[in-house]
Amino acid sequence: MGESPQPLEAPPEVAPVRAGEDLDWVTLEGYLRANIDDAEGEFSVLQFPNGSANLTYLIQFGAKRYVLRRPPFGQLAPGAHDMAREYKALSNLWTVFSKAPRAYLLCRDHDIVGSDFFVMEYRAGEVVWGVIPESMKHHEHVGRRVGLAVIDALAELHSVDPASCNLSDLGKPDGYVARQVSGWRKRWEAVATEENDAMMTEVGERLEASMPTSSGVSILHNDYKIDNCQFDPSNPDEVKSIFDWDMATLGDPLMDLGTVLNYWPDPSDTEDNKPIYPEGTDTLGLPTRAEVVTRYGERSGRDINEVSWYEAFASFKTAVILQQLYIRFVRGESTDPRMGERGAKVGPVGGRALGILDGPNYQ
Repeated sequence: MGESPQPLEAPPEVAPVRAGEDLDWVTLEGYLRANIDDAEGEFSVLQFPNGSANLTYLIQFGAKRYVLRRPPFGQLAPGAHDMAREYKALSNLWTVFSKAPRAYLLCRDHDIVGSDFFVMEYRAGEVVWGVIPESMKHHEHVGRRVGLAVIDALAELHSVDPASCNLSDLGKPDGYVARQVSGWRKRWEAVATEENDAMMTEVGERLEASMPTSSGVSILHNDYKIDNCQFDPSNPDEVKSIFDWDMATLGDPLMDLGTVLNYWPDPSDTEDNKPIYPEGTDTLGLPTRAEVVTRYGERSGRDINEVSWYEAFASFKTAVILQQLYIRFVRGESTDPRMGERGAKVGPVGGRALGILDGPNYQ
């Protein structure tokens, strides 16, 4: 008899810094001590290892903890990994939206760590990476409750008036959807290889030809998913914090909903046609994608009749991002071995976008 599969375990929140991703710690320590009021005590660094793009570090001065974020090393796509944008969003949004951590400091002097970076508050809590953390397993129907909380938090974000937190200039909402389609098609062209090019080109053309009328304007997170949300272990019914705001902007809120659906498992998925999500996410007991759409519509009051287009766009965008990450690995700009595996996923994810464009809506 074969061995029984081992149960999934939640990945560690922090770990030693990966090889090749150290910064100039001496220079950084001096800069932070000079620019953060309570940066006292022994300096130490760990890394948050679970993200796949921006580099995120836990900085400690004695018992005081901060989070530092900087872009990945190497050549970056235009407009991607924008630390100044993330700082702008988080240094303002926290005043009216409690789920946004507060950003304290932006540094644009590349002599410190080789790029822009910013420092924000550290919040303790649990992130669901494909398995319910031990601290939350005692809750009844915890997976479903976590899933609904993620959708409720998105609707809450979309209800925030940008003017109430000095973010009216975070983006240019007029023509946002058209610019997104055009921009991501160009990003594909910049990293395309022969494999998958014909299919991805077709997806881009069809998205451009079938763009819906915008559903309105709101603050967008632009990479919203379960594992960018954090929970207080005692309360699975409310998101405590939302992370990774480097693509935040103003635009059509259904773009965020499409992103959620693109990372969300469903009983209808097959092995060769499913979204990308951390292993085990499909066993959490989450609501179905149809229930997600219904819940968002109820909480936001928005028309969700054309949500499938937004889901197809999100799948196309994800395929482009996978290709970007893979090309960075091929160029030797990333030492993270996970990035070398991203290229194999471009075809299935792009194919899923085609299937969504061909398939029925959430009606």
